[in-house]
Amino acid sequence: MPRLAVEDNSRLSLRIPAEEKAILLRAAALRRTDLTDFVRQHSLSAARAVIQEAERLELSERDSLRVLALLEHPPKPNAKLLAAARSLPKPK
Repeated sequence: MPRLAVEDNSRLSLRIPAEEKAILLRAAALRRTDLTDFVRQHSLSAARAVIQEAERLELSERDSLRVLALLEHPPKPNAKLLAAARSLPKPK
C-alpha cells in the first residue's frame, strides 16, 4: 500500500532534468500562466483522475444484471451469517 507523505508546509520540491523543465516552462507560457500554477493545475487534475479510477468500479452488463437480481431476490442467510449477526452487540 502506498505511503502518504504528510509535510508541515505547503511547498513541493521536484528534481527533474533540464529538458523536462524546459518543456513544462514552454507549456506554462503557452497557457499564459507561471510554472507553479501550471504544474499544480495539471498534477491535481491527474491525481483526481487516478483517485477516481481507483475508487470506481465498472461492471459488465452481465455483472450489473447479476447484482440487480441479487438485490431484488437476495439469497437466504446461511449459518455463518446468522451466527455473525447473533454475535453483534445489542443496540441500546
